[in-house]
Parts: sequence; structure tokens; C-alpha cells
Amino acid sequence: MALDRVPGELKLYIGGLFTLRRKEALKAAGITHVLSVLRLPLDERLFERFDHMVVEVDDVDDENLLEHFAACNEFIQRGLEGGGGVFVHCVMGKSRSSTVMSAFLMQRHGLTREEALSQIQQARPICEPNEGFWKQLELYHDMATPKNVDEHPAYQRWLYQREIELSRACGQAPEAEKIRFEDEHVHAQAGAEFEMRCRKCRRQLATSQYLLPHTPRQQNTSPLASPNPSPLTLCSHYFLDPLSWMKSELEQGKLEGRLECPKCRANVGKYAWQGMQCSCGEWVVPGISLAKGRVDEVKSRPSVGGAAGTGVGMGMGIRMPPSEAGRRPVAGQGNL
Repeated sequence: MALDRVPGELKLYIGGLFTLRRKEALKAAGITHVLSVLRLPLDERLFERFDHMVVEVDDVDDENLLEHFAACNEFIQRGLEGGGGVFVHCVMGKSRSSTVMSAFLMQRHGLTREEALSQIQQARPICEPNEGFWKQLELYHDMATPKNVDEHPAYQRWLYQREIELSRACGQAPEAEKIRFEDEHVHAQAGAEFEMRCRKCRRQLATSQYLLPHTPRQQNTSPLASPNPSPLTLCSHYFLDPLSWMKSELEQGKLEGRLECPKCRANVGKYAWQGMQCSCGEWVVPGISLAKGRVDEVKSRPSVGGAAGTGVGMGMGIRMPPSEAGRRPVAGQGNL
């Protein structure tokens, strides 16, 4: 039933549900705002003297608490600016409340999740976000604690991965409208290291920016093998994000199938929503891959005469006319 104050100049308090019955302690601490992070029926009489906000979430790993960080931060900040104290609680004052408090401290002071939680634990040692919330705090930090989480590409990608996991658990392919085709959300990078082209017709299928990295489990023990092989050299497939040219196949609702070049219809790869084991031994989920034996890796060239990343001119292998700077003067035209 403790009302624990987080160290620092801010009037931030954390605790459990039963702390709300300590009316005198709440009054002495100057509490004006109460943030309840739990999914339980609440006795509204306990909150008559306070500005009250409820975030209805369960303390389970797959609960999305990240989507509430911005609203919680705004509520806490409003309470502090009014000169009062803010009390954040869940049931035990351990996981949900410490996650929300950590998110606020991260945004307010630019802390890492570890630094924020350490500060809270100085006041309340039992505080410990569950594994799912802990990962969400890491993502929140990686996104630079934005005020608008919903529109951040990293958050949208995280939601997509959650949808894939849910579909896998149900033994189904994801719904067509929930598939995230990465090239429709992320602009092509001019500095992509290489392209993957159909070996038969040379149509570009992907660039290296859409590769899904994974760590090979097996190491090549051959005496002729390179002492420091690149992870890609151990694999017989390129694993990719879903791309727009795959739509006609991926939106059919099948759990697995093959991928054809959209130009020449040659078989260039395969996919399996439940995951696929690479030749290196690692599982990749979802498994959307191009076979190395059916595509060519072509080093990307800087674009000339076109927008960055479009590959107009030199990127297409077209010989361009010499530039004005490099053109040899023609006799008699020097004064034209």
C-alpha cells in the first residue's frame, strides 16, 4: 500500500491499487492527477477528488501498451504543469505502472529504458515491466519517443509483425488488407548496396534495403572457405519484406506458394507465412525469399540525370552524352 515517490524534482508517485485508500497520504503528497493502468472495475468514489485517466490493458506480453504512451505522457505532463502530484498505478504497482512511468521519463529526460527503470526502482524495487512491455520500451526509444506513435514507420512495422504472429498462431495467412508492402511505405534509398534482378529477363525485383537480416546457425568448416564469410554467402536465398510486385500472389490467402517474375513469369522464389528455414539453418518468419540461383546480384550504380535512387541513365546501362563540362570545344563556336 506504499505511495512511492520517484527520485527527482518532479512530483511523480507510483504504487498499487490499494494505495488509493490511503486518502491522507495522497493528500499530504499533493496528488491531483491519478493514472490507472489496468482492466478492472473501479470504485469511482476513490477518484472524486482527482483528475482521473484510465488505460484499460492487461498485464500480458502481447498487450499493446505502446499505443497509449503519448496520451499517458500528456496526462502526466498536464498534472505536473498544474503544480500538483501525479500518481500512476496498476494492481500491484509492478509492471504496467512502471512501464508507463518509464516511457514518461524517457521522453521527458531522454533516458534509455534501463536508466528510466533504474530511477523508478530506487523508490520501488519491485517494479519490473513484463517481457512484452520491456520490448515496447526498447522500440519507443529506437523511435526517439515520438509524440505521434501511430504514424511512425517502425511502429507500423511492429504492428504488422504482430499481425503475422497472430496469423501464424491461427494457422492462417494474414488478411490481404493487413499485409504491409514495404516499398509502398519506405522511399527507395539511393545508397542501396546492390540490386536483385531476374536472371532470365533482367527485371529488377528488389534492392538490398529490403533484405531481412538473419544470423546463420551453421558455419562452413571447409578448409577452402573464407575465414570471415559474409552471412549472405552461407545462404541460398535472399529473404525480403513483402514488395508490391508480389501482391497478386500474397493476397490470395495461401499459407505458402511460389513467386514469379512479374515480367517474364519465371519462377524466382517462394514464400511461407509460417516461416522458412534457410540453408544456413536459421528460421526466418515470415519466409519470403528469392532463390540465389534464379536471380543475379548487381551492384547499384549512382543515378545520372534522374532523381536519386531512380537509376535513370547510368543506372539503366544507357550511355549518356558527355556533359557540358567535359565536351571538347568546336572550332569557331567559342564566342557563340
